[in-house]
Amino acid sequence: MGERTRAHVFVSGTVQGVYYRANTRETARERGVSGWVRNLDDGRVEAVFEGAEDAVASMIEWCHEGSPAASVQDVEVRDEEPRDEQGFVVRY
Repeated sequence: MGERTRAHVFVSGTVQGVYYRANTRETARERGVSGWVRNLDDGRVEAVFEGAEDAVASMIEWCHEGSPAASVQDVEVRDEEPRDEQGFVVRY
């Protein structure tokens, strides 16, 4: 499984109104990653992924494509200390 890790991610481009959050939640749950995702007022999507290193890395990679209707321009990643997130939710 690997060591538990946490990534704080900011995704820019056409990522709001294209089911990016819902697809992120579904994909994270499928991969056993905990955390959350939400829209920001500046048009970006913010997410936190926490779990096994390989699963979190796969979510970061997924963010570069995102939902089928998204057009991702940039993905910024900040590593953080794990905070024992449980489950994955969309925040509003």
